[in-house]
Amino acid sequence: MDLHAELKIALETAADPTRAAPMQAYMRDQFMFLGVAAPQRRMAARDLLAGLKGIDPRTLLEHAQLLWQQPQREYQHVALDMLALHRRQLLPEHIPALLALARQRAWWDSVDGMAGIVGEVLQAELRHGGDGHAHMDGALHHEDFWLRRIAMLHQLGWRADTDATWLFDAALALAHEDEFFIRKAIGWVLRDYARHAPEAVTAFANAHRQQLSPLSYREALKHQPP
Repeated sequence: MDLHAELKIALETAADPTRAAPMQAYMRDQFMFLGVAAPQRRMAARDLLAGLKGIDPRTLLEHAQLLWQQPQREYQHVALDMLALHRRQLLPEHIPALLALARQRAWWDSVDGMAGIVGEVLQAELRHGGDGHAHMDGALHHEDFWLRRIAMLHQLGWRADTDATWLFDAALALAHEDEFFIRKAIGWVLRDYARHAPEAVTAFANAHRQQLSPLSYREALKHQPP
């Protein structure tokens, strides 16, 4: 039995059909669901995904693409779990394929999951002396706002590794946009970086308050003292 057949059995066994409708409604009825909550999904797929240790990146991406084509949303989440588990196999050269995948069946859950994977690949590259923003300049100015969101979020959690100049320039580059998911991303990543450099974020937000949307500004300073 192949990986995908086994994953199908594992997820269908873990599914609670009574959860499917509420999960679908939460995602604004954009996707079908089996009814598998995140903890049960990870438990059901854990051993199968762990068995891919040392997998070739090309094969890993092929598995992810096959999972992405399945109609139920849990399969895209399994693909993200798989990519995250084996992220050390991925290099910046694989980021275009990851971004292409993120554009398919795109919504905040899959896009944010992919942003975390891309970020970890690039942070690892940075720590090895490489380009910590490979392909992110192009994503930042891409016509697809979901890729712009990934670019904005890719340094999330980087703390001391954060390139503050890149972060602040990116925030200003997108600050004029009306798209909620962009405005939220700007505020989210600034708020996250404020845990490491509160004074720098506060100074930036106040200096550019007129350029930032009220949502971005409020989110950026959410945990800062008045």
